[in-house]
Amino acid sequence: MKTAIVTGAVGDIGFATARALAEAGYKVGVLDLDEARVRETAARISGAVPLVASVTDEASVEAALHAFGAIPDLVVNNAGIVRFGYLIDQPLEDFKRVLDVDLVGVFIVARAAARKMASRGSGAIVNITSIGGVACGTNAGAYPAAKAGVAKLTEQMALEWGPQGIRVNAIAPGFIDGGMSAGFFKDPKIRARRGDAVPLRRLGTPEDVAGAVLFLSSDAAAYISGQELAVDGGVVKSVLQQLPRD
Repeated sequence: MKTAIVTGAVGDIGFATARALAEAGYKVGVLDLDEARVRETAARISGAVPLVASVTDEASVEAALHAFGAIPDLVVNNAGIVRFGYLIDQPLEDFKRVLDVDLVGVFIVARAAARKMASRGSGAIVNITSIGGVACGTNAGAYPAAKAGVAKLTEQMALEWGPQGIRVNAIAPGFIDGGMSAGFFKDPKIRARRGDAVPLRRLGTPEDVAGAVLFLSSDAAAYISGQELAVDGGVVKSVLQQLPRD
């Protein structure tokens, strides 16, 4: 049986990903901070293992990997936070916190897993970035910089760890109806405006992201590494559509 660990697993994207992996035959470790929510989430996924850890704490992550009991075939770095605010006003503490969780946390988890994967000579890591790291928007604080950093970190991991048989890729979700955007999309006007701006004319779902994870972790992607796949309905490529010639 293949094994996988998903960080940030109590959130919508994390849960959808963990559930999809379990349905595909993986033994899944669901990792997050809140023990009660982790256990509740694991109970909703067949055979899932609850793992309580902070991605910013190296010892905590190492303990979780040890508790999982197997070298994971796949690690999905999904844990992340955002602290909205304009840069000129944002508290330094908020800026640093986003970098710590969204960028440093990815490094801590990925490196801990890669060290184990390297001993076996195979493994896959998928880091969740964002279209916010591809195209900046105002009022986003450190989030775009952190996610752009994860994209570049993904490339470096793929370069350095490829000789050990480890593939590393990233997925950049677009306008996803869930997770940190769930409250935002409760406004029907915002939902309609955002959905209409997407070439596919709909918001994405957590399951759309989970499907991309399944692909990148599969044998069909055996020769893909160091890439960032946008799961966004084409929106990051639609600038000229928003500014028509006529």
